[in-house]
Amino acid sequence: MGTVTRASLDKQPHEVASMFDDVAERYDLTNDVLSLGQARLWRKEVAKAVDARPAQKVLDLAAGTATSSLPFTRAGAYVVPCDFSLGMLQVGKKRHPWMPLTAGDATRLPFRDDVFDAVTISFGLRNVQDTDAALRELYRVTKPGGRVVICEFSHPTWSPFRTVYTEYLMRALPPVARTVSSNPEAYVYLAESIRAWPDQPALAQRLRKAGWSKVAWRNLTGGIVALHRGFKTG
Repeated sequence: MGTVTRASLDKQPHEVASMFDDVAERYDLTNDVLSLGQARLWRKEVAKAVDARPAQKVLDLAAGTATSSLPFTRAGAYVVPCDFSLGMLQVGKKRHPWMPLTAGDATRLPFRDDVFDAVTISFGLRNVQDTDAALRELYRVTKPGGRVVICEFSHPTWSPFRTVYTEYLMRALPPVARTVSSNPEAYVYLAESIRAWPDQPALAQRLRKAGWSKVAWRNLTGGIVALHRGFKTG
């Protein structure tokens, strides 16, 4: 089994951005293949949890090519897809030229206080160097009464399944990535970052520490993915 090393996980922000630039063109296809089609189901569950309404403002952080933003626009909301990777944003702009794609650092968002009715990030918080700073920034730009929805890889709750899943991440995922991705080494990093990520209760505690209230989570696909939700009161 592969080993998680500090050298492999301690990437600088520009290194992470460059890594995602390299995989931008085939990123959505690769995710569908590696998740065995589950990625689309997870996106649907995120859309339900965000519950975007007409005229609401939604921030979709780590939006990549803006595929994750489409359900919110279909609901009639004004969506701002934001990402640190210029390569991802360029691909997204070609595919969705009407969207206001915005370059931004999750730890220093380029938005005023209390702007968005809902903020969401899917499979991106794990790649931010300072998780707690990002959670505080999401809180800052959310209107009082607004909500956050985080979709992120997590820890399967059934021990035998967790063992099989970990084996898949470190043994099967890199070879599969080599056949469908333009930068398979990026997926070795992603597999390692998933293994090192906090479990569901630990992420919930970090949300509370950042100021979010009524924090709860729901497991998807046996805990491979977890949806965390919180609200900004006051």
